[in-house]
Amino acid sequence: MTRLLVLHGPNLNRLGLRETDIYGTLTLDQINDRLRQYAAAKGISVHPVQSNHEGELIDQLHHAQTTYQGVVFNPAGYTHTSVALRDAVAAIDLPVVEVHLSNISGREDFRRVSLIAPVCAGQISGFGWRSYLLGIEAVLGCLHEG
Repeated sequence: MTRLLVLHGPNLNRLGLRETDIYGTLTLDQINDRLRQYAAAKGISVHPVQSNHEGELIDQLHHAQTTYQGVVFNPAGYTHTSVALRDAVAAIDLPVVEVHLSNISGREDFRRVSLIAPVCAGQISGFGWRSYLLGIEAVLGCLHEG
């Protein structure tokens, strides 16, 4: 069975409570439940993990190499600041798709640059929680091409 890591970065544990006009009203648990249902219907499994700690996200990426076939990754605020996460993505031989709930290209200038995207298979943003569904499809596409 294809297993995907869905990695959520900092502050995403506050979904449904913070800036709902930008990030929506669904909680992270609700999003994860929808992702599990979607994956089950496709005959795959997803393992969601959220951390507010950069080192934990790096450890999860390293661990993914031996446990999963691909990663859907929302680095959240670390998108624009973390060379360490960029290097962790580059260090694993898995398709990684960067996702964002909001359209980061249409937001503040500092949010328009991703340090992570250049080492990912691609980036999806602006579709709310459905960005994760599109990310799952993109990772599966990468796996079936190779």
